[in-house]
Amino acid sequence: MMSQPLESTPSEQPDWADDRWRQTHLGRLFGHAMRRFDERVLYLMAGNEGVPLALANLASRDQISAAHIHITRHLALEGSRLTDLARAAGMSKQAMGDLVNQCAAWGLVEREPDLTDARARRVVFTPVGLAWLQAFKDAVAQAEAEFRDAVGKDVATVVALGLEAYAH
Repeated sequence: MMSQPLESTPSEQPDWADDRWRQTHLGRLFGHAMRRFDERVLYLMAGNEGVPLALANLASRDQISAAHIHITRHLALEGSRLTDLARAAGMSKQAMGDLVNQCAAWGLVEREPDLTDARARRVVFTPVGLAWLQAFKDAVAQAEAEFRDAVGKDVATVVALGLEAYAH
């Protein structure tokens, strides 16, 4: 038996019938803000003189994505095991392995033996990767300054404090 569509007046519409909330809820706004921030960081990194030209070209042609930033954001300075890196980034080990392979091909990272476990390998920054990390630091500082300029110092402070409290 087929059900008939509900006939109702606007005041009788179910709560979910007005779906404007789907465009403005916090999760969606967080997602848009993070994508915008990461895109700006990558753009700034592409123009950083400390970034090797080949990497700057990849970044400027959108070959390096926000996903690659996960390695830059989460790789410990002393190196990380792939499983730890994937966990920190909230990714599967396989997906992180693919990103590490790409970054290794670009000369940003390399795999080396883990001195604490002969069976394990650690992902570490190369000298080129450390230059990339410095460019990331510079770009993040610039993007944060632009955010403060756009929303005002007080709002930026409240947002940062609120996000820090919410994330932990």
